[in-house]
Amino acid sequence: MAASAPAAPRESTDTLRVALIGNPNTGKTTLFNALTGLRQRVGNFAGVTVERVEGVSPLPDGRRATVLDLPGSYSLSAGSPDEQIALEVLLGRDDAHYRPHVVCVVADASHLERNLYLASQVLELGLPVVIALNQFDVAEAQGIRIDVPALIHELGVPVIPTVAHRGEGLEPLRRALVTAAALPAPMRRFTVPADVEGVLAPLQGLLERGGINYAAAGMEALRLLGVRRDEPHLVHVDGLAARLEATRAAVAAAGYVPERLESELRYTWIGGVLSRCVERVTRSGDSLSDRIDAVLLHRLGGPLIFLAIMALVFQSVFTWAAPVQDLFESAAVAMGSWVGGFLPEGDLRSLVVDGVFAGVGSVIVFVPQIAILFAFIGLLEQTGYMARAAYLMDRVMRRVGLHGKSFIPMLSGYACAVPGIMATRTIDDPKDRLATIMVVPLMSCSARLPVYTLLIGTFVPALPLLPGLNLQGFTMLVMYLLGTVAALAIAFLFRRTLLKGPVRPMLLELPSYRMPSLGSLAVTVWQRCQVFLQRAGTVILSLSIVLWALATYPKAQVDTTQPETVQQEQQLAHSVLGRFGHAVEPVVAPLGYDWKIGVSIVASFAAREVFVSTMGTIYGVGGEDEAALSDRLLAERRPDGTARYTPLIAVGLMVFYVFALMCISTVAVTVRESGGGAIGWRWASIQFGYMLVLAYAMAYLVIIVGRALGYAG
Repeated sequence: MAASAPAAPRESTDTLRVALIGNPNTGKTTLFNALTGLRQRVGNFAGVTVERVEGVSPLPDGRRATVLDLPGSYSLSAGSPDEQIALEVLLGRDDAHYRPHVVCVVADASHLERNLYLASQVLELGLPVVIALNQFDVAEAQGIRIDVPALIHELGVPVIPTVAHRGEGLEPLRRALVTAAALPAPMRRFTVPADVEGVLAPLQGLLERGGINYAAAGMEALRLLGVRRDEPHLVHVDGLAARLEATRAAVAAAGYVPERLESELRYTWIGGVLSRCVERVTRSGDSLSDRIDAVLLHRLGGPLIFLAIMALVFQSVFTWAAPVQDLFESAAVAMGSWVGGFLPEGDLRSLVVDGVFAGVGSVIVFVPQIAILFAFIGLLEQTGYMARAAYLMDRVMRRVGLHGKSFIPMLSGYACAVPGIMATRTIDDPKDRLATIMVVPLMSCSARLPVYTLLIGTFVPALPLLPGLNLQGFTMLVMYLLGTVAALAIAFLFRRTLLKGPVRPMLLELPSYRMPSLGSLAVTVWQRCQVFLQRAGTVILSLSIVLWALATYPKAQVDTTQPETVQQEQQLAHSVLGRFGHAVEPVVAPLGYDWKIGVSIVASFAAREVFVSTMGTIYGVGGEDEAALSDRLLAERRPDGTARYTPLIAVGLMVFYVFALMCISTVAVTVRESGGGAIGWRWASIQFGYMLVLAYAMAYLVIIVGRALGYAG
């Protein structure tokens, strides 16, 4: 079983296919961004919702490398869907993607023992391998001295020290990828006991006959000893289950524990490698990370600091984004005027100016705020603080019945519920995972941001509260906290009713603090803004055109002696959109909403930010600027002359959007991630139903309490 696998034949091509794999918190994504820059594509693996990010990197020999960033994995045990995807790609079982020419394993130089476990498995796949020894500077700062030539000798593959966030080691890494592609695939570096090797041979042979190459079959045979579940990529291997049980029994008869055999063999080998290649210089006193943690993880001070950081994030959405948002608004005005000037008066001009620019333009102006939100989230992840936030929240999470790991998907939900739900794949316990899926959409995502920003900017004054925090930023913080508290409360109910079960303890490695990579951060922010803009250019554009048509036809006989706004009201009331709006108005009237808000809420099921574009289309002002839409909302009057929209109604509407699941993409991903088919639809229906009922009830409560306190609404 220690023999070298024959080199797999590879097609002649100008493109080198590289798979990037590594443990979480190794700086893998930062290295990927440094290698590929903006030459990336974001999508999903075929048939699943695990995100697939692929990029292109130039090579020293003039060719290009197509780099596939595989999901972070602690091992190839396929214990989570992310690890399953990584394993299937590396084994060549992912039909939608190629098997890579070279695998680049990103290992954290300051935590080599844990990282070499995954590396040892990859070394047995029959593929050329390069080890990127990342965060080499952190290891040196901690007094860890790594003899790189000795490590190369031990592993039998190129090992390149890198500091991804500073771009160090990239060119040597590119050269190593080219060199490794021409070398024979590495072989297993440790010895399996002779009695076990004989027992494993029939199982390995069965796997080889099932289409797995010689070296990978050896790794798979050892790995499967500890696996007690179905393996999707092996369902075609006849007789596997019976052979595997017989092998486990024989291993146990030989005096070994089958479930622990692989880890014992690998860690014994890793210990020997580290003893020969790594020296740790003893230093007195706590490290810098320890001293920072003493403050940030303090039992009382830690949560307060986290809350202050969140307040800074939400205040910055208003303060820092304003100048850039003004530029976006000016550009929208100039573009709308320029395009409209080429078109004659009539429906075509109205479609372009009042439909396209009013709809899409009203959403695009929020790109700066979304960029700031993603920049802060990326900053917290890259510095290592995000894992600390999960640790801080573990006590709270456990009290409501959730695993500490649930906090990371929930925090990801601040950006978007779809990747937040996908991030639950790292949670092993099915009930913990499902409970987290059911509450992630309650976290206020970036799609809610345009709604909050419009309503807060229009109806909430910028009264100063604390240094650096005004009433607008505080209101935004309250909306985010309201969703978070509600998520914890609903999770508590789920874990004590439909999803009863014990809560497992959380094992979490706290990475060392590190300086963020501004380049990698910029790439991440651009990717997320690009996704938002793509949605603005597809979903929102399409809906804006449809809404314009519904608001324009059939044509009404308007009173031309009346002001333009009155004529517009008459046309809207006569249109298909107006008639539909008046039909749904009785449903939303108890919340203080009129038919225009009712229509906008229904339209926003496609995407929450469509609420703003729909209001912009109805008023025909979205393409001008946000201030114009705000002015129209403030100027709207009831028949008795009182304001149609008040601060109380605005708060109730924001509360409605805190709780309502107005996002078809989230429904779709919940169906798939909660089991698919009838089971998935059942859980998605429960999720959508409870959130809609909760949204209506809480918005109604806001109106009732506000009126009881004497506020207009």
